[in-house]
Amino acid sequence: MSGRGARSLGSTAFPIPFTHTRQTQPAPQRQDRSNVLQIRNLTKIYEDGTVALHDISFEVKDGEFLVIIGLSGSGKSTLLRCINRLIEPTSGQVIWDDVDITAANQGELRRIRRQIGMIFQHFNLVKRLPVLTNVLTGRLGYVSTWRSILGRWPREDRERAFRNLELVGIAEKAYNRADELSGGQQQRVGIARALMQEPRLLLADEPVASLDPATSHSVMKYIEQLNREMGVTVLCSLHFLSLARTYATRIIALKAGEIVFDGDPLDIDDRRFKEIYGEEAVEVEIR
Repeated sequence: MSGRGARSLGSTAFPIPFTHTRQTQPAPQRQDRSNVLQIRNLTKIYEDGTVALHDISFEVKDGEFLVIIGLSGSGKSTLLRCINRLIEPTSGQVIWDDVDITAANQGELRRIRRQIGMIFQHFNLVKRLPVLTNVLTGRLGYVSTWRSILGRWPREDRERAFRNLELVGIAEKAYNRADELSGGQQQRVGIARALMQEPRLLLADEPVASLDPATSHSVMKYIEQLNREMGVTVLCSLHFLSLARTYATRIIALKAGEIVFDGDPLDIDDRRFKEIYGEEAVEVEIR
């Protein structure tokens, strides 16, 4: 795995079990890490007048595991998709590694996106294609169009795809159709696909929203390993505060498109929980 601060998983044992021991405190962060991502006065207004994001500003340090929480419609998915410009912001800036993504032309954007992997809530796999082919699509930013259309992937890319499937514990499913896999297995294919980009930044948009609690922890544990063992910076949106507390080194809470909390996961007490989710909300523990 290439990229600044990245290193091999080495002897890490996979697959990871479907249980997770909740941490009593977030993993310690080095104080000398530089800011690799800056969000400056970001606003998104949709054509129907909906204000999804309003003047959002924050910075992310290299190697952070930042979880974004909030109710449905609070702006979590819009924020993540504005970062890699799957959605075009209305105004503001997204600065990645001193490059203004919001000002990049299409060629520059293609090069920037090579460094930014994404995991989707509904997996975004081509269901009729084999798992291996779905994983290989993570290299589309690196290979010519004709190679990808003809399925003539370089040998080193195929070898990398098998290694990534081994990392997430489903190498034996390489030649199965994607729609033959369970939801948790399909999301692991999504993680392997994101790894094909050799990303320095991973955006995970509600990666466990479609999964049961046990499988949710399994998938989150893989993402945590990428952060801890490979040094990949992670921005992950989640519904459940209990999951955020377990995996995040920092939490940002959105409400109606604005930041209402930015800080340590352990600082979200019952009062702050109700400020984020509403007075009638009851915290649900995902075990």
